[in-house]
Amino acid sequence: MKKSVKTAIIAGVLVLLTVAACILIKKTGSNNKMGAGMGRGRGAGGNSVVTVRSELLQFETLNDFMITNGEVESQSAIEVYPSMSGKISSVNVTLGSHVEKGDVIAYVDPSEPGSNYAKSPVVAPISGSIVSSPAKVGAKVSTTSAFTMIGDIENLQISASVPERYIAELKTGLKAEITLEAYPGVIFNASVSRVSPVVDKNSRTKEVILNFDKKDSRVNAGMFAKVKLYTSKYSGYVTVAKDAVVQDDQQSYLFIVNDDYTVSKRTVKLGKAVDSRVQITDNVMEGERAVVEGMLSLADGSSVNDIANPRPVEKETSAGEGNENPVKESSSKPASGEGAGAGDAKPAETSAGKTKAPEGKK
Repeated sequence: MKKSVKTAIIAGVLVLLTVAACILIKKTGSNNKMGAGMGRGRGAGGNSVVTVRSELLQFETLNDFMITNGEVESQSAIEVYPSMSGKISSVNVTLGSHVEKGDVIAYVDPSEPGSNYAKSPVVAPISGSIVSSPAKVGAKVSTTSAFTMIGDIENLQISASVPERYIAELKTGLKAEITLEAYPGVIFNASVSRVSPVVDKNSRTKEVILNFDKKDSRVNAGMFAKVKLYTSKYSGYVTVAKDAVVQDDQQSYLFIVNDDYTVSKRTVKLGKAVDSRVQITDNVMEGERAVVEGMLSLADGSSVNDIANPRPVEKETSAGEGNENPVKESSSKPASGEGAGAGDAKPAETSAGKTKAPEGKK
């Protein structure tokens, strides 16, 4: 009896295993079909048309640059020192005042408690304008402390400090674009006129002096300037937008649009990069078109719709076009026995190119 129960249990387990195996095999087959279907779908997708934007590859010179800060100042300026120490008793000028050489711009009282001395005048050593705020009345000054600065505000320059890592590219004549906070969006052109021969050991920078290419009354001494200094030029190669380059396995690729509006995935080498542009030094030619938008949806050989260079539209031939040749007259003579009128009658041509019997003939 126990043996029969065991046998029944084993048989039931085998049946269950068999059913489970059948279900598993059925599901596996179904998944394989779905996978095959998805593969075919991807293949079909590969043959679908992808909308992209391309740009023409052309030779372009890239201008490298660095950005630093500067200050607008007078080209020629001199500090003014009093001839005696003491307290400033009066000031005759303000910031921006014009002075002539020899003008008295302030008085210093050298008197001490218990002694009384004549006031000492502070005289302008050159003609120009006051370009730094003079000391205030009552302030103590000495022969080693500057009272103010006089400069020529008609001829201005920019003093800027350039980090040490850029000094190998510094030289006179470099072009720069100057922007001022007072005039956002306005560019003032300047050129490097002098490069300091030494590096400041504290700031690790070199001072450069830039002169404006032309005078502009809007520019004033003391203004804060943002300097965009162009340092190097890179030429000799075609360029493309950086975003067009696809990186994969430490290699760089471009998708080139072919004449049949398919794309070729090409391995390329990159050159110098400035801002959003980069040089392509190998495996492309000037005049080819590279995909710059939509390349992440592409594979080698994909068909594309290039919105920057649309495919030419083919003209459809209308029905009947090209069949405009007139029906030639028959040169055959009428059969014998027919009347002369019937023989002389010519077939009438219709608009459809067919003929109909002449009137009167049945």
